[in-house]
Amino acid sequence: MQDFRLTRRGLLAGTAAIAAFGARRASAQTPNNVLVIGHVAELQTLDPAQAVTISDFRILANIYEGLLRYKDDTLDVEPGLAESWTLSPDAKTYTFKLRQGVKFHDGGDFNAETVKFNFDRVTQKDHPYANTGPFPFVFTLGPVEKTEVLDPYTVAITLKEPYSPMLTMLAGAIGGLAGISPAAVKKYGKDFARNGGGTGPFKFTLWESGQRFVLDANPTWWRGKVKLAGLVYRPIVDENARVSEMLSGGTDITIEVPPDNIATFTASKNFTFYEQSGPHLWYLMLNCKEKPFDDKRVRQAANYAINKEALVTEILKGTATVAAGVTPPAFTWAHDNDLKPYSYDPAKAKALLAEAGYPNGVDVTFYVTESGSGMLSPILMGTAIQADLAAAGIRAKIETYEWNTFLGKIIPGMEGKAQVAELSFMTQDPDMHPFLALRTGAPVNSGRYSNPKVDALIDAARAEPNIAKRGALYKQMQDLIADDAPWVFIANWKQNAVSSAAVKGFKLHPSFTTRFWDTSKA
Repeated sequence: MQDFRLTRRGLLAGTAAIAAFGARRASAQTPNNVLVIGHVAELQTLDPAQAVTISDFRILANIYEGLLRYKDDTLDVEPGLAESWTLSPDAKTYTFKLRQGVKFHDGGDFNAETVKFNFDRVTQKDHPYANTGPFPFVFTLGPVEKTEVLDPYTVAITLKEPYSPMLTMLAGAIGGLAGISPAAVKKYGKDFARNGGGTGPFKFTLWESGQRFVLDANPTWWRGKVKLAGLVYRPIVDENARVSEMLSGGTDITIEVPPDNIATFTASKNFTFYEQSGPHLWYLMLNCKEKPFDDKRVRQAANYAINKEALVTEILKGTATVAAGVTPPAFTWAHDNDLKPYSYDPAKAKALLAEAGYPNGVDVTFYVTESGSGMLSPILMGTAIQADLAAAGIRAKIETYEWNTFLGKIIPGMEGKAQVAELSFMTQDPDMHPFLALRTGAPVNSGRYSNPKVDALIDAARAEPNIAKRGALYKQMQDLIADDAPWVFIANWKQNAVSSAAVKGFKLHPSFTTRFWDTSKA
């Protein structure tokens, strides 16, 4: 852990210096027909049912497949391991016709029995392999009551109540648990998380912690042969180091280019730069259970204290827009366009602090991470935010941690440890983030926010089949949450990546996962 008290100007100057290296390629070379990826964090798990970070799901999306998948360039769903599906009149039972002839990496057959095994493992507490968890995000698949085999290639999943995001989430990265090899789970038990096994285009070969994670092409993939021989993920936590490796030829592609370095890559014919909008939110989670942020006035003061426009312009270099609330504008049908961001008003922030009983300001602990998917130069952002908060009277002591350590501190809850933590979230449905992190008692409601009216709107929206009515409920929810200010809403980001010019066929996807099965390397 380190204690940072640096100026915004000093940090900006330090990171901008790396651009002076230019876009000249050094002599380093990556292997032929193997794609080397500069990854933002160390892999945590090979079990999609246990994964909680987009950095993990970016890898797992190339190993596992779900019953459904997202179409290219959109979050619309299409058949995956299921060829078709129907929904019962009461909107509680989904029946899937499964694709035949699909093999797991270990040679086993994919069928209805394997799907039942995978769903029962994560939804039935008495399942013999339920102890291979925990499975923190499985609730996003819906309130599953039972999974039934109707014939060798037909499976029915019955919910306890209607759940509108069901198909969207089955197509997402967590939905990849449907394509786990039961034989691999039985073989490895709790060690499945270090070994894995699915049906996807690439299969696990080697995991050297802190060094590399290696996948080989799956020669029996049902969709045909991929163009690459394999993938090598190199965990390079420091964003400047990722840029240096990209410039020197040590990696073929890196996701999340620091804003200061984008111009370096776009100015050179040796590189290809990619950008894609998606449902992302960068925010500060506030500890609503303990002083000072148990008082809404102090939470609102924090929102007024921060110059979000300056963050987006000076640090993020226009790669993001100022966020107004919890629902990203990428969800056009659910986002409240009339909701305006908190203005930058330090005087109002000071007045609210004084009104709440803090005329001389207040001291807080602020958790910052070194890296992490979608975290957008987190140390720079944290230091700039620290300066803005201090100017309004909120004196934040920064504690910075490696990404996985950071998550280990945040997810169990902030009480007794910190009052502020920077976070980001990428989602595929407007239900997921509020239900996960803002509903009373939710699994990752680390700030312990609670509002029964918000809970009721979340519950009503996830059960509403009509998309227009769902959207209206989410808009009401956004307004309530914005006023309560359990978070400081900072930015909505456009994801980016850079590759060498030798890489062909790669595209970013709005789900924020990375798909390499159509990628080649000259």
